[in-house]
Order: sequence, then structure tokens, then C-alpha cells
Amino acid sequence: MSNPALSSIHVHPLKAVRGHAPQAADVEPWGLAGDRRWVLVDTAGKIVTQRPHPRLALAAAELLPGGGVRLSAPGMDPLTVGVPAPVATTVIDVWGDKVEAVLSDDAAHAWWSAYLGADVRQLHLDDPATRRPIDPAYARPGETVSFADGYPLLLTTASSLDALNSLLAQGDHADEGPLPMDRFRPNVVVSGTAPWAEDDWSRIAIGDVTFRVAKKSGRCVVTTTDQATAQRGKEPLRTLARHRRFGDQLCFGTNLVPETTGTVRVGDPLIIL
Repeated sequence: MSNPALSSIHVHPLKAVRGHAPQAADVEPWGLAGDRRWVLVDTAGKIVTQRPHPRLALAAAELLPGGGVRLSAPGMDPLTVGVPAPVATTVIDVWGDKVEAVLSDDAAHAWWSAYLGADVRQLHLDDPATRRPIDPAYARPGETVSFADGYPLLLTTASSLDALNSLLAQGDHADEGPLPMDRFRPNVVVSGTAPWAEDDWSRIAIGDVTFRVAKKSGRCVVTTTDQATAQRGKEPLRTLARHRRFGDQLCFGTNLVPETTGTVRVGDPLIIL
């Protein structure tokens, strides 16, 4: 087995849509720079994800200098959305958290509403240092997160995906595998570890940046969505239910909270602290 190392980085500028895989990324206290600073909400102010709208998998948001995004999706003309001036905030519902964010312009709302066939709005997280605390059961005072599901970074390992796919191949829906890593929408992927080694980590370093391991990542129906076609199946949730159930959660990957800031790069060594 090779020495553990960072094999890929993934930044998703707008929650629930396709992102990009840079060779390096800055780590901020609330996550990778530019990751999940934008979100869509419905008319009730609740976040919109691939759970009700799997077609979001086919849309993309390219991060632009200054924090804006360039939107693209099948059948739609690309649209550039700049960071809105933080003149006023709107309170939205992010998995039960009341979070203040800044509305984009009407062009962005119209673009997404046309694509999804539903009335949605796009918002920007103007001040990630103050807007959304991490669950206090796993956080230290003052720690915050972007529009990610709950924690600043999600780490997965290549060996655990290989192990999961081996288990999937023995199940009732083997024809759905092997699954690619993009089903799990991680921020950092590590190679060179034993399968499920991440279950036992409490602190790690990637290059010069250190992280606290908060908790295993509970998975939802989004993992059953093919990110290339937006079609849904049964896996990996069926296999996770048989082999990776912890309490009431089906787990794959682990959540990280940065202890320091800096830059991580593909190829950086992973050190278990």
C-alpha cells in the first residue's frame, strides 16, 4: 500500500450542482475557498437540492474571480451571476438552521426557475464567519460552516469506495455498480489508506493544514442519483444499510473541521495525528 495522500480536490460553488476539481485549494475556517457559498431556495425559503430535483446534477456552477459563478445546464444559455451587494439579507432554512444570506438578481431566479420548472431563488452567503454555526455537539465556540450539509469539509477514501463497490457487487442491485466517487460529492479524496480507516481518525493533517474529524457522514437519497444522467437507482443506500449502519445513519466518508488554514494540493501527504 502506498503512503496516504490527497488524490483529488472538489469545490462545489453552488450547493447541489456540479463543481470542479482543482489541483489546489485554500482552506478557510468554514471550508474550501468558494465551496458552497451559493444556494437555491424555494418559495418557503427552504434550500433546494438534488433530493427533490435530481436534474440539478446536470447543471454546473463555475467559480469566477471575485466569487461570482457562471451557470450552465442542458437547454439553457449560460448565465454569469456576480456577488450581490450585501445591502440586505434574507433568512432562509438550511436543514432547520435559520441562516441569513443575500439574494441574487432577478436574472438568476428566472434562469433557475426556467430550468427546474419551479419557482426558486439563488442566494449568496456573504459572511461565512458569522452566519451559520456548526452543530454545537461537534463544534468549538465560534466555528461556522458554509451551505454544506453540516460541516466544512467532507473526506472520502478511494479504498473505502473500492470496498463498498465489492460489497455492492454481491448484492441484489449489482448491475448498478461500480459507483464513482462523485455520488458522494466529497471535498477531498484520499488514496493509500486501508478500507474504512477513516472511521478511527480523530485528527489529521493534509500537507500543512490540520483538521479535526467531527463525525461519520450520514448519507441520503442524493447518493443514488447518477451525476451524469440524473437517473436514480437503489444503490449505494441498500448496501450501506446492510454494512455501514451506525445508529439511524447510513455512513460513507467523514466530516472535517479545519484547525488551521492554508493550502492543500493534490499529492499532499495525509498524516494521522
